[in-house]
Amino acid sequence: MKKKSLAKRLFTGLALVGCVTLSSNVYALDRGELMANTCAGCHGPNGVSHGPATPSIAGMSADYFKESMLAYKEGTRPSTIMMRIAKGYSEAEIAQMATYFSAQKFESAPQKTDAKMVSMGQKIHTKYCEKCHSENGSLKEDDSGILAGQWRPYLQYNLHDFIAGGREAPKKMAKKLEEMHAKYGDKGVQQLIEFYSAQETK
Repeated sequence: MKKKSLAKRLFTGLALVGCVTLSSNVYALDRGELMANTCAGCHGPNGVSHGPATPSIAGMSADYFKESMLAYKEGTRPSTIMMRIAKGYSEAEIAQMATYFSAQKFESAPQKTDAKMVSMGQKIHTKYCEKCHSENGSLKEDDSGILAGQWRPYLQYNLHDFIAGGREAPKKMAKKLEEMHAKYGDKGVQQLIEFYSAQETK
């Protein structure tokens, strides 16, 4: 009877150890990944967007992600949704998500583009944007967001917001946009957007 009781206690003890170990392993999972799942509804699984008005954030520079989220959190970057969402995360949680998303593979949005407009847009990009958005806007190390391969509607909303003053651009960018728009007008803006939306990231 004692042996049976001892065996039962030993089994219970091992089961508890197993539960604690399992719990520890679950907690040890990338917390950034666990929190990133809350973003999937808008930004898609692993940050690859399937909604044309929402950007893909997979492969984004960790520094740019943190900078953007903190700007939303502090209210210095206007947005109808993200300003509310960002306030729900601590700076530590934002940093964990930034690490997770920066490690994901960016995938270009599948969309048709106009070859002639793309060609004109490339010239505009080279003249006004290449220094800050190198490799056709695909290099995350620029810490300025990935433009290459993003959905066209998302690019349209953002560039027009910058030009109209709805969103404040960095001084250098604001100057370049002003020069570009003065020379090429809205047509030039659309050509630039067409160029970025046509890019396929490796």
